[in-house]
Amino acid sequence: MSKRDYYEILEVPKDADETAIKKSYRKIAMQFHPDRNPDNKAAEDKFKEAAEAYEVLSDPDKRAKYDRFGHAGVTGQQGYHSAESMNMDDIFSQFGDVFGDSPFESFFGNRGGGQRAQGQKGSNLRIKLSLTLEEVEAGVKKTIKVKKRKTCTTCKGSGAKDGSVKTCQTCGGSGMVRQIRSTFLGQMQTTTQCPTCHGSGTIVVEPCTKCRGEGRTIEEEMIDIDIPGGVEDGMQLTMRGRGNAGIKGGPAGDLLISIEVKPHAELKRDGNNLIFELYLSFPDAAIGCSVDVPTLTGPVKIKIPPGTQSGKIFRLNGKGLPSVQAYGKGDELIYVNIWTPKKISDDEKKILEKLNASPNFKPQPSKTEKGFFERMKDYFA
Repeated sequence: MSKRDYYEILEVPKDADETAIKKSYRKIAMQFHPDRNPDNKAAEDKFKEAAEAYEVLSDPDKRAKYDRFGHAGVTGQQGYHSAESMNMDDIFSQFGDVFGDSPFESFFGNRGGGQRAQGQKGSNLRIKLSLTLEEVEAGVKKTIKVKKRKTCTTCKGSGAKDGSVKTCQTCGGSGMVRQIRSTFLGQMQTTTQCPTCHGSGTIVVEPCTKCRGEGRTIEEEMIDIDIPGGVEDGMQLTMRGRGNAGIKGGPAGDLLISIEVKPHAELKRDGNNLIFELYLSFPDAAIGCSVDVPTLTGPVKIKIPPGTQSGKIFRLNGKGLPSVQAYGKGDELIYVNIWTPKKISDDEKKILEKLNASPNFKPQPSKTEKGFFERMKDYFA
């Protein structure tokens, strides 16, 4: 796949000056920033693509080589990054220097640094939750018990006995350390969380006897989870801040819930529709009858008209599953199979041979009747 032109990516003409390039990069980066587009791979790719273009066009030497030789003129150079290999943390750490004190920083919480950071964020918790199709249809509230790290109630998360802490010598109590390093934007000063105190600015002198200085204890917690109707097998739900507690005042992680839908004894799922295989004897199909078919809300009686053919599909409107992201429900589709006995007695054979001689029992398919694929196309269109 060919790479896009860097000027096209940043939406600037080839004679654009440094100010215009930086301004356009800032605009595009704000538009496709991951915090504005969570779990959006396409936006993340555009975000990285813009950073790659800016890396080249903001450097006079690289820009001159690119203008002369195209992508071949900058590929493989020291310090050059492709969008695929770019580290998101490196890009974030440069925002404070690229954009300065701007609304961009305040909107995204100055992710690149500049202010005192909180303690280390807690890790996420992952659980698997099994549901029946009936629970998927109605939506359900589940209460689960989890073991997780919670903020110590004795030391309030500080990890210190009786508040015995001292100023961190590494960061001087600021919780942050400054570093000078080379990046794709040139040599820059960055501010990162202090590795010694994890952003708290203090060091524990005498550890808390309950949590042994960690500031967290392992405890059980009951959590109520509201599962919306229509969830699918493999879908992941997120409860923000319900994971493990952070360290030294850091934010808690998330609770990640993986949905597992149990197989149903009689119904199969196809998107928001449900499929039921109905087996009829030949006499019932020929004469007609009434049968009970299962649904997620109880059995429903349907009428089978005389002469029903194998492959006929009946529809129960609204008896399927709801959509998680839309209104309305799917249907239940009842697929008719004519059951042919594998063993018959001599008397049954004689009766069938006599019936087979009757003109009504000779196959007479209608030319206007739709085949299997046409019927399925109509139902799933």
